[in-house]
Amino acid sequence: MTSSSNRERDIAIVGVAESDEMGTVPNKSSLQHHAEAAWNALDDAGLAKSDINGLLTAGFSTLATAEYLGIQPGFTDNTSVGGSSFVIHIAHAAAAIRAGYCDTVLITHGQAGRSTRARIPADPNLPVAQYEAPYGLVGQPINYSMACTRYMHEYGEDHTRQGMAEIAVSTRKWANLNPKAVMHDTPMSFDDYHDSRWVSWPFHLVDCCLVTDSGAAIIVTTAEKAASCRKQPVWVLGAAEAHDHNLISTMPNYTSLIARESGPKALARAGITHGDIDLTMIYDSFTYTVMLTLEGLGFCGPGEAPDFVAGQRTAPGGDFPLNTSGGGLSYTHPGMYGSFLLVEAARQLRGEAGDRQVTRKSGGNPQVSIVNGTGGSLSSTGTVVLATG
Repeated sequence: MTSSSNRERDIAIVGVAESDEMGTVPNKSSLQHHAEAAWNALDDAGLAKSDINGLLTAGFSTLATAEYLGIQPGFTDNTSVGGSSFVIHIAHAAAAIRAGYCDTVLITHGQAGRSTRARIPADPNLPVAQYEAPYGLVGQPINYSMACTRYMHEYGEDHTRQGMAEIAVSTRKWANLNPKAVMHDTPMSFDDYHDSRWVSWPFHLVDCCLVTDSGAAIIVTTAEKAASCRKQPVWVLGAAEAHDHNLISTMPNYTSLIARESGPKALARAGITHGDIDLTMIYDSFTYTVMLTLEGLGFCGPGEAPDFVAGQRTAPGGDFPLNTSGGGLSYTHPGMYGSFLLVEAARQLRGEAGDRQVTRKSGGNPQVSIVNGTGGSLSSTGTVVLATG
């Protein structure tokens, strides 16, 4: 490892967990998923609810969440920029702790994405309702497929399609090793990928994330408190965030994700290089999201992601472990997924991933993970570097 070994370990993730049930859970509300995940994360850390004095969430009011959980936080943050929000919250929690506003922060998300009883219509005054919806841009599969079509135009349709297939198939293989994954018992071949139904060209069904009911929570605290927690601390070495548009029609470049800025900054702040990374966790709302993120983070150049993932390199047994839980494509995705990336990264770094546990080339559990969340219509990214040892 490079100079990251000399970075001060002052902020740690000490608890991670999901809600009790995931998938199709029609009898539980979004707040119940929040609460179950929070309770399980507290148990994972060996902490009590009374230890929490900071609360962060997105998509749901912290007022409603705190009241439901019975928490009176001294610091609250409702930053909401899509599914990347929870990855971004890690840096916000660290900043609040270092500033003395709190010392133990709960980041929580829960969403009955599949079984919700009510859908809130978009504000008709917002730009998306005025300038995109009337022209058919009415959902993320359409928005992301428009961007992916541009990538195909620039770098080749067959070349792009093969990269998307590699990602979908390899991610499913990880899900087949994860008993909590929705697609745990559903293998997928390349023929299955190519034969699956279309959703919004060029996306097949299996290019698109799941829609599930689930929740996840992360607890962040000081080095002092981490020393007395139940599990090995996972240190926050560096983080960065960025967004460059809201509407997909105003995205500056459909083939370049703002991870090109948050990724290098997070790596520099952590003091590591790509060669130090043992595990990569990338928000996979769509297979295309993964390709753009790999390029944005600097693992490969523009248009090179299909070659980078070729030959099932990112699957179990490959030399580039990626989205080892099964990802949003095959594990779970309730509407916003960033919190689940952090849960899996922490488990892998602590050696708790069971049959899907990654091993470093030199032996032992992975020591460094990069986590990147994407939100909105390829709009925002949050990048975090985590480490043990």
